[in-house]
Amino acid sequence: MPPAITRQQSPEVDRIAVESYGMSSLVLMENAGRGATDILCRLVEEDSPSRVGRFVICCGKGNNAGDGFVMARHLDLRGYKVQVLVWGEATELTGDAGVNFRIVQKSGIPIEAFDSGYELDRLAKHFNGATWIIDALLGTGARGEPRPPLDWVIDQMNAAKAKRFAVDLPSGLDCDTGGAARHTVRADATCTFVAMKRGFLIPGAERYTGRVFVADIGVPRRLLEDLCE
Repeated sequence: MPPAITRQQSPEVDRIAVESYGMSSLVLMENAGRGATDILCRLVEEDSPSRVGRFVICCGKGNNAGDGFVMARHLDLRGYKVQVLVWGEATELTGDAGVNFRIVQKSGIPIEAFDSGYELDRLAKHFNGATWIIDALLGTGARGEPRPPLDWVIDQMNAAKAKRFAVDLPSGLDCDTGGAARHTVRADATCTFVAMKRGFLIPGAERYTGRVFVADIGVPRRLLEDLCE
């Protein structure tokens, strides 16, 4: 397994894979979302061999949301009930995240936008009875306190009875220092990509990450060795 990587190195993996190795960024996102889905499904089967589950995927506006959209499609393909919640305008979803958002739209997977933010009854309707809530709000580049309304959304996620699964890292946790913002997702499990993040190794971070799994996204081993040397 490659050594833990930093906030700065995380996007460099994608950039080098695309610019130097000729890989498609859409393929990298597809691999990430599918890898996370594989891990989540294993966790579901540990809890319920009958594979019963309802998933609520909470998405922001960046590539972390794109990973969540890919997960929605693969969970739907496997016969699970999926609900996608998005904080932001559809026009703000650009690049690969935008591509995967439009695929989810065309796939008929339920999507709801929370443009105005604080709608407790509407959010509770989705969280109540969910098996897992998937955190695809913020990625490794985020620093400091999550901005409104995501700070409030994180608090509602933590208060829900469902288990929580973080995509790449729990929203609110600092990728490098392992420091937690006042509003940080307390995940039961985290699927991080490519390599462990440096902040996950700091004592106390495990209270937010839960069990950590590393999913590769298909980048060459040599790329990682060169990046981390």
